[in-house]
Amino acid sequence: MPRNVNPESFGFLLTDLYRLIRAEMDRAIAEAGIGVTAGEARTLSHAARAGTVRQNVLAERMGVEAMTLSGYLDRLEARGLVARLNDPTDRRAKLVELTDAADEVLNTVAEVAARVRRKAAGDMPPPEWECFLEKLKLVRDNLSAAPEPEARA
Repeated sequence: MPRNVNPESFGFLLTDLYRLIRAEMDRAIAEAGIGVTAGEARTLSHAARAGTVRQNVLAERMGVEAMTLSGYLDRLEARGLVARLNDPTDRRAKLVELTDAADEVLNTVAEVAARVRRKAAGDMPPPEWECFLEKLKLVRDNLSAAPEPEARA
């Protein structure tokens, strides 16, 4: 019985892109010699995007388990790249904040990411790449929107 699976469907394409981009970034971060692992670089990037944020929220936004993030943060904190602070509104929670020392690492991560983006774009003209990014943002926004209430019969 033939299976009705389209390997070029939206979900498969996104999964393949994520896997390929992550592998390329992981390789490039390792080669950059900046003293952080790819997971730690992702943690710094997500923390920079979020600003001072609760550790559990950062883990959720990154799509990693709290214990995985805790290991990354332990190593980043030991290098002086992040600080974990007591949350003044909840003494059980910790806030993650980047230190000034993280800027140099983040600058290198940004350079690596730019090279990976150029490789991903290939010969695509810049206006087409920008259009592609806008379409991705639209899809993200569509899926991030609050679900519509179900109609009641």
